[in-house]
Amino acid sequence: MADTVTALLLDRAEDDRVAIVCEDRSWTWREHIAEARRWASAVLDLADTGRPVHIATLLSNTPAMLTALAAGALGGYVTVGLNDTRRGEPLAADVRRADVQIILTDAEHRGLLEDLDLGGARVIDTGSAHWLESITAAGELVPHSVPTAMDTFMLIFTSGTSGNPKPVRLAHMLVPFAGPPLVQRFGITPADVCYLAMPLFHSAAIMGGYCVALCSGAAMAPAKFSASNFLSDIRRYGATYMNYVGKPLAYILATPERPGDRDNPLRAAFGNEASDRDIDEFARRFDCSVWDGFGSTEMAIIITREPGTPHGSIGKGFPGVAVYNSETGTECAVAVFDANGALTNAEQAIGELVNTDGSGLFAGYYNDDAATAQRLREGMYWSGDLAYRDGEGWIYLAGRTADWMRVDGENLTTGPIERVLQELPAVSRVAVYGVPDDVGDAVVAAIVLRDTMSLTPQQLADFLRARTDLSPKAWPRYVRILDDLPTTATNKILKRTLREQAVTDTDGVLWQRLPRTFDYLEQTTAATGSK
Repeated sequence: MADTVTALLLDRAEDDRVAIVCEDRSWTWREHIAEARRWASAVLDLADTGRPVHIATLLSNTPAMLTALAAGALGGYVTVGLNDTRRGEPLAADVRRADVQIILTDAEHRGLLEDLDLGGARVIDTGSAHWLESITAAGELVPHSVPTAMDTFMLIFTSGTSGNPKPVRLAHMLVPFAGPPLVQRFGITPADVCYLAMPLFHSAAIMGGYCVALCSGAAMAPAKFSASNFLSDIRRYGATYMNYVGKPLAYILATPERPGDRDNPLRAAFGNEASDRDIDEFARRFDCSVWDGFGSTEMAIIITREPGTPHGSIGKGFPGVAVYNSETGTECAVAVFDANGALTNAEQAIGELVNTDGSGLFAGYYNDDAATAQRLREGMYWSGDLAYRDGEGWIYLAGRTADWMRVDGENLTTGPIERVLQELPAVSRVAVYGVPDDVGDAVVAAIVLRDTMSLTPQQLADFLRARTDLSPKAWPRYVRILDDLPTTATNKILKRTLREQAVTDTDGVLWQRLPRTFDYLEQTTAATGSK
């Protein structure tokens, strides 16, 4: 059985079924792998094999990106996925940090690399006549190495929601490990088409989309995510499976619903971080199944939803997954709920998600022993994600470690508040965070409304009054109604940007709940004096 990406590709080297479909072209697996071999040979002709052969991609989801991924596996070198939303020195720092020798890019992205200190990395435009000549002239591929299961297939940068992105070593074996369970669960065959609209430089697309195609022989339809073009793409390519990460379902559901939305070939969507409401509504609207799980970029914490998963829970963890107090190094208390479903022992129950068995599938950060050691402490992997677990083992996310707030003498986290606000029919997306006030923190809710819906201060207050499962201390002091929320390239909300903005963003509407009241008044941002 194949245990590397290389082996999976070689198994399809003589397969004449469709591997890639994009725009008006298609490639068979035989053609795709032959082209990838030529790319790998041309790359190795240019590389210094006396030092780490790290070849970066600065590409969107295109056939060229898929070819570059396959070339790395077949050529036995490491592909470095560069985030194409990074700019300037941060992008250059990623290149240097990963010891990149060559950057494969295109006309759309090459301008991003001009006048940057790339540490000597060579930039190649894969759409240029020179590159076409290079791959045409390349000889028979002699791989730099023959990868084994634990060798690095890719360096993938973390999303950067809580700090500078770090390059994670993604081992070859993770693709054949992750693919078969998804293939089996959704019945994927070579007759299927996998819609790949999540960035292929990130683990979510590799471990939720790319792996499914490689392990099943299904075709891949690479695309740039667009909520407005989503359904037309699904129909155009005959896509039957898709993966997502972050808030794409919410973006799609924010578009106007039409009577014929269910008339499409999509059977299954798999991803993480969708709300319960969005999961149910997406499945209904597009007549497909949706399975939402949880997994860190580092692949050390894996949690899956099972039949019977309670409302708000993300499921149960793989063996070793637990919730620990980071200060005491002990397991947190089981969550206790009152008759209304409110968590009554938050300070004792909420802690950090850990893997008590060790690093799990995490092979460490490249060239960053300090960051790796920070994750691996006391023989366990510490994720930085806050959660709590009930008496039956169901896990509920509570935010990141930076999401703790001290409100009126009580410690609160953002996750439970966000889950409640997400149930407002008018809300498309929401992020809750804290800003300093005179005695601790004030709760801020940044909300994006659905395009065709509105929300008034009175409607919000009435909704919160009816939610007996939410402490009055958790009611937002400030509510920002915005056109959009800042996100990473993988659709994760950037709360650090929101914290920097505090409540002074003049582009949105601001409501304030005045002291000792539970009513909201619309304010001008200048009137709050907060920053």
